[in-house]
Formats: sequence, structure tokens, C-alpha cells
Amino acid sequence: MTDLPAPPALPGDVPTPAPAPGNVELIERVERLRDAVGQAFIGQAEVLDQILVALLAGGHVLIEGVPGLGKTLLVRALAQALELDYARVQFTPDLMPSDVSGHAVYDPKTESFKIRRGPVFTHLLLADEINRAPAKTQSALLEVMQEGQVTIEGRAFPLNPPFLTLATQNPVEQEGTYPLPEAQLDRFLLKVLIDYPQLEDEKRMVAAITAGRSASDFDLSQVPRVMSGADVVALQQAVAAIIVDPQVIDYALRIVAATRKWPGIALGAGPRGSLALVRAARAQAVLAGRDFVTPDDVREIARPALRHRIALAPELQIEGQSADDALTALLAKVEAPRK
Repeated sequence: MTDLPAPPALPGDVPTPAPAPGNVELIERVERLRDAVGQAFIGQAEVLDQILVALLAGGHVLIEGVPGLGKTLLVRALAQALELDYARVQFTPDLMPSDVSGHAVYDPKTESFKIRRGPVFTHLLLADEINRAPAKTQSALLEVMQEGQVTIEGRAFPLNPPFLTLATQNPVEQEGTYPLPEAQLDRFLLKVLIDYPQLEDEKRMVAAITAGRSASDFDLSQVPRVMSGADVVALQQAVAAIIVDPQVIDYALRIVAATRKWPGIALGAGPRGSLALVRAARAQAVLAGRDFVTPDDVREIARPALRHRIALAPELQIEGQSADDALTALLAKVEAPRK
């Protein structure tokens, strides 16, 4: 990975170099993973790609969408294809932090305390409707998302990599919810918006699930196992070694800097936004079949990487504009490197 030649900023200006031999296998394995999960998660290709970007970049994902769009199915299919453990936690107002991380239990037989590990000790964690729980419960995920460990009774318990948190929230129903604070939002590499499927995709999904079965769940046995947890860690290390041209890094930094002074954005993205954008752009390039990053990769992943890191001014909110609207206008104005 470290011997790759410096790539051109825009592959359209000069002939695109072929991937290095070691990276051809990387790209092929990622493509097999995408195909495997796609056999269960029908349609929503952009959503699937963004989840894979987060996985390859070693980040976490906040998924926003109404219930019933297949978020749980996506996590289960991903766990099946990767031979990984997964756990689901339904966040509710009475959920305690120890219900997520674990707690110490007194054993009268041994007259000592034993650690009972919570559902966070897994590889893929689905935090369903995370904004249903109060801030103290949401914060139970802060340490594990940032440091990959859980502290119980003063002892640190590291998690076995890979670890990916996929948290969901309903954008429609806000009664009885607790909006995630900025510090929590900033821990997510991407915020993915999932919408209703296209009609043809929904037809395929209904036909696949209802054919000869009374249950309303997808048969995940058809999802092939394509790699192990160790393979995922190796992929993450390979993606992290993808070369990014200094001009492309400068482009990403100028996009993030523009959010801090853009009219209509009251709060811009911090340095963690710059790091997230470059990390995600590497994975985006691999999904596109390349072993170098172009400005198009940065632009493609900029909205998922930054939409939860900015706050709109009241006047834009009154006009009904979204964070994506502001970012789209911003991306149109920030000049990309040409050579």
C-alpha cells in the first residue's frame, strides 16, 4: 500500500492508472461484500454504500428514517456476510447506562462481584431509536465509540475489533425524544438518510419475503459469508493506507472551513469533520474501484460526513431548508483542484 504512485487529482484529465496488484484484491473483496449484503437489503444502494464506507473507514453511523425501512435487516445481513456478532438495543426512556455497557453483580457463593457484560460487547451494535433514551443513557456509548473500550467499576474492558455502532432515529415523531447533543453527534462518522424504496425495489422485496412463507422476515441463509472479522480489520488497515494527494486534502479542508463562515450556517464543522471527510473519502474511492482519492470522492461523501456537524441559522430553518441544501450550495462554490 505504501508504494503506490501519487495519483492525479482528477482522473478525467489524464489516463487513470491501474490499481496496484495488492489493491485489486482489496477492491474485489469489497465488491463481493456489497453484492452479498445486497441480496438481502434490496434497493437503497446509496444507503448500503454509505454503511460500507463507515465500516471500511472504521467509523460509526447514525441512520435517520421512518420505521420499517429495513435498518435492522441491513445490520443482520451485514453481520451474516461478515461472520460477525451483532446485538440490538431498543432505547427507551427507562433504559439505564448499565443496560447498555454492563454492570457488576454480587455473587453470594463466592462473596465477590462479577462483571456482567452488556450488549455493547459485540461487533455490530444496532442502537435502535437512540433519541428515545435520555442523555445519560446515550452517553454510555461515548467511550466505546471513541476508544473501543468500556469502563465498569473502574476497570477498562477493551472490545474485540471490528466494532461498528449503527444508531437509528425517527425524524418524524419528536414527542418523548431526547435530541442527541453535539458531542454525541460528532462521534458518528456519517449520518445516513434512508427514504422509502423505489416501487420496483419494493416489489422485489415483497415478492422475496412473501413467497411461500407466513413470516414477515427475510431469509438470511441466502446471504453468503464472504469474510471474517480479521479480514475486516485487514481491510480497514488497507483502506487507511490509501494515498490521498495533498491537493485533495486541501480541498476537503476548504470545504470544512467554508461551513464555519457560510451564510445561513450558524455552527460549522470542527476539526473532527475534516478527519471524517478524508477518512470517508478513502473508503468511497475503494467502493468506486480505485486505490486513490479524487475530489469527486470528497464531494460524494461530504453531505453524509458533515450534515450532522453543522447547525442552520434560524432564517434558513424558517424557510424550510435543510443541512443538505446548505451543503449543496456550499459544494457548488468551493473550487475543486484541476491538476
